[in-house]
Amino acid sequence: MAAQRVSPMSMSLLSSFTSRACCMRSSIQSLVSTASPVRAFSSTANNRDWLAPKAGESSKSRKGRPRVPIGGSTRGTTLVWGDYGIRLKDHDRRISAQQLKIADETIKKRLRGMKYRLYHRVCANIGVYTSGNDQRMGKGKGSFDYWCARVAVSKVLFELKGDIHEQVVKDAMRLAGNKLPGNYEFVRKGDPPVMGVTKVGDGVTEEMLRRPRQSKIEPPSHKPAFALCPANKDYVAHELDRTINHKQNENMSSYLQRLSNRAHWR
Repeated sequence: MAAQRVSPMSMSLLSSFTSRACCMRSSIQSLVSTASPVRAFSSTANNRDWLAPKAGESSKSRKGRPRVPIGGSTRGTTLVWGDYGIRLKDHDRRISAQQLKIADETIKKRLRGMKYRLYHRVCANIGVYTSGNDQRMGKGKGSFDYWCARVAVSKVLFELKGDIHEQVVKDAMRLAGNKLPGNYEFVRKGDPPVMGVTKVGDGVTEEMLRRPRQSKIEPPSHKPAFALCPANKDYVAHELDRTINHKQNENMSSYLQRLSNRAHWR
């Protein structure tokens, strides 16, 4: 079979296509190599829900208790992204997803029509299981009821950033705090952190708060309050005699008064 002859025009077209493909491949590789690992800006809403975990729970969660920073941690007590926020100040507690949702809707309703961004610092990822009234004694038989979040004391729940007056944001946070269980305070960007319930600042440092509260207590000494010299002994004896005489005079006067009263009634 005779070999087919290729025209010069077809050879030139083939070479041009090959060079273009190589250029495209090299440009794509350069873009991929220079791409940063940071996620680019996107206007698409995040598919993650802060009021419920995406995958649910593999096993039942115990009731538990909120985290207690016994090591002197100030994590989560200051603002990170926003200019204003709301912080729990009384004690740790468990807040349901429905309560967090109502507080979020309250803030959005108060700031309707304004340009801002709201950040959620807590997420409801703990399942609460309850059993009915007509159940026998024993644990582990409850069915799923709702999602909740364990909020430690001095934890920031919401942050807000935008070109809004401070008093307007403060009023919105006040309304949101009224919808949530517990007592809350309004915080600003740059406020000092809180260790437990004590604010760091004004001479109070984290090192001071991490130290033991009480030093070693010395045992009480059995020495007298003051040494009794001869002059002090004479003074004490004189005061003792004076007190005894005064007491005797009072007793004698009261006794004579009682006798006179008896004679009068007779």
